[in-house]
This record gives sequence, C-alpha cells and structure tokens, in this order.
Amino acid sequence: MTEKHIKHADTDYPVHPLIAQRWSPYAFAPRVVENAKLLSCLEAARWAASSYNEQPWTFLVARREDSTEFQRLLGCLLEANQEWAQHAGVLILTVICPTFSRNGKPNRVAEHDLGLAAGNLSLQAESLGLYVHQMAGVNLQVARQTYSIPETHQPVTAIAIGYAASEEAAPSEELAQRDRQPRQRKPLSEWVFQGGWKNPADLS
Repeated sequence: MTEKHIKHADTDYPVHPLIAQRWSPYAFAPRVVENAKLLSCLEAARWAASSYNEQPWTFLVARREDSTEFQRLLGCLLEANQEWAQHAGVLILTVICPTFSRNGKPNRVAEHDLGLAAGNLSLQAESLGLYVHQMAGVNLQVARQTYSIPETHQPVTAIAIGYAASEEAAPSEELAQRDRQPRQRKPLSEWVFQGGWKNPADLS
C-alpha cells in the first residue's frame, strides 16, 4: 500500500482524489512543462463557469524554455516569490476585465470567475502530474508596465506550474518546512451557516 503524502488532505467527508491530493509546493524541479500538458491546463481554464459566460480573464504565459519571456514575467513577482518561482516550468500572470463586454456595466464577480478558471487549471494540472502554486504577491504596477496592460483591465495574481521537487530543493529552510507541514482547513461548522449568521448548519 502506497504511503499517503503528508500534503494530501485528511478530509472529514469523501472528495475527489484530485482535490484531496492538490497542494502548492515551494520546491519546483527546474524542468520544462510539456506543451501538450500546458495546453490541457489552459483548456480546462477556458471551460470554467462565468457570469453571463463573460469569461473575464486573460492569461499572460511565459514558459521556462523561453528564458527572455520567463524572466520578464518573473520580474513582475514580488522578490519573495521570485526566490522559488524561478524554478517552475511555466509562469502565468492573470488579468481581469472588471466590466461586462455586453453593456459596459461593472462585473462585480470577475475575480470570482477568474478563481473558477484558476481552480479548473489547478485540478487539470494535478491530473497530469503537475503542481500549481498561485500567488497574490505580484507587483501590479510593474506587471501593467511590462505588458502594456490597458486601464480597462486589471492584473490580479500569478500562477506557477511545474513538477514538484523534494522539499530539500526549496530555496530556504523556511520554505522547505512549509512543504513538510500537513495542510489544514477550517471545519465546516465555522463557515457553513443555516438560518442566520454564525448559526452552524445542521446537515446531519
């Protein structure tokens, strides 16, 4: 019997194995991600649900094998993220359009829909033996200038995709320790309510 990885979720109720096994490493092997796998991940993001099918996301992609573009996108990350993300196979800068194309009105769920696309990408990557680490640590001004992102759009996050390495390959002991720690989540009782605020839902 295969030993369970320390990062695999200890769930209270059954979930799909891809969800239980998904985690975000800091230690990436400096390997190229195969183009077919990257395209499958992006295709999964493409088919995410979105309000009015707006699909408000744009992804700027940089592959490890194109060192010039990879370094450009890496330079948009905060320094702490550059430290480990430099070893990933692919970097992605995510961007949203905060208004609906059909009427120009604000799309208040654009970031929510981007999250759905990123979630699809993450699970597709997991199914292909890849790992995804999503980052809020982006220098938004640098990103906008680097890619001439118009004022009609907003850079939001970055995504690293690649093959995980052993935690010893992390660029610091602090990050290696994070890769060794079990994942934890709040219990359902803390955030699933019924009948009123802070009333835990009785779903038994």
